[in-house]
Amino acid sequence: MLTATRADREAGERHGDRAGLGILLMLVAAVFATSLSASAKWLLTELAWPALQVVALRYAVHFAMACAIFLPKQGVAVFRANAPGRLLLRSLVLILATLFNFLALQHLPLTLTTVILFAGPILITVLSVPMLGERIGAHRLVAVLVGFCGVLVVIQPGGVGFDPAVLYSVGSMGFASLYYILTRMLAGVDSNASIQLWSSGLASVVFLPLSLGTWVWPESGTALAVVLFMGVCGGLSHIASTGAHQLARASMLAPFTYAQIVTASAAGYLLFGERPGAATLVGCAIIIGSGLYLWWRETRLS
Repeated sequence: MLTATRADREAGERHGDRAGLGILLMLVAAVFATSLSASAKWLLTELAWPALQVVALRYAVHFAMACAIFLPKQGVAVFRANAPGRLLLRSLVLILATLFNFLALQHLPLTLTTVILFAGPILITVLSVPMLGERIGAHRLVAVLVGFCGVLVVIQPGGVGFDPAVLYSVGSMGFASLYYILTRMLAGVDSNASIQLWSSGLASVVFLPLSLGTWVWPESGTALAVVLFMGVCGGLSHIASTGAHQLARASMLAPFTYAQIVTASAAGYLLFGERPGAATLVGCAIIIGSGLYLWWRETRLS
């Protein structure tokens, strides 16, 4: 009996260690995601680079890094896909989410774009009905409606503070939600390596030719360093997030994704002198509250 108790305790400690590492990786992913957005915003606003070029460079560096990580171990067979059509659609949706986000970053504060993106779980809940065959109960429906009200508070449609550029951010949130739905549909079908290489490789192939007409060559080593930093942060953010979900349950990690709002606010203030307005703060609180309720409800039901 003593041996069994000790074994159970050691197993629990190992599980706790894995969950703790998963949470740590999720926080690291938030830092890298913010670094990606801040780097892109600097290239778009300070250097006035075209959005198509910034997207192309972001994924070109990501693709090169993914090749360096996965090809030596798995070879060209890693490009083979079990569900190529669905994987292609997922890659295109991710590309559009990134493009719309970068277009929004040209005009909007970093904190505002991040807050709008965090309304994604609300839309994912809605899309899970037709795409995944899930059901929305009364509690989830109320949480979705409250979260939608939070989005309206942030974007202020028809108000004096309304900026049409928020539509780019809303579009990015919509495509990102589709991306996560398709990711769930691909779970166990294709490997993480294949998914990474397809998404970053396709984006590079699509956007590099499109950006040549307005291409701006880096005029300083700083610009080149920011480009490399942006692409590496994008890749590491995906890798850290994937690793986190391999170590801990999604329901356990969900609250820690909101750490990106903290890092985005800090980066916006320190790098661009941005201070979130009252509407952004109030809407952010409503969206987070709605998202946390959805998380609590799903955890309880599970």
